[in-house]
Amino acid sequence: MALALAAAADVEERRLLTTIIGVLASICTTVSYIPQLKKAWLSGQTDDLSLRMLSCLAVGIALWVLYGIGQSDLVIIGSNSISLAFLCAIIVLKLRRDRRTH
Repeated sequence: MALALAAAADVEERRLLTTIIGVLASICTTVSYIPQLKKAWLSGQTDDLSLRMLSCLAVGIALWVLYGIGQSDLVIIGSNSISLAFLCAIIVLKLRRDRRTH
């Protein structure tokens, strides 16, 4: 009985550690969009950004949101939804800038 309890506690500790790693990873990847978004917003410069890359990334992140929904994983859903919102804002700035210059 004690061995089973110890094994269960070990599994819970690993799950907690895995969740902490996932939360930290999601914070890093989500926050990484802020400097680019801020620069594009303040300067209006988006010439160096590839619309194809941004679009492909947006599709990938949207798929991660769907995956998170399928897995009922709030960390994946939340972080990727925020990332997608930041990325969509960058895409909108890019499209506005491109429309003005062409």
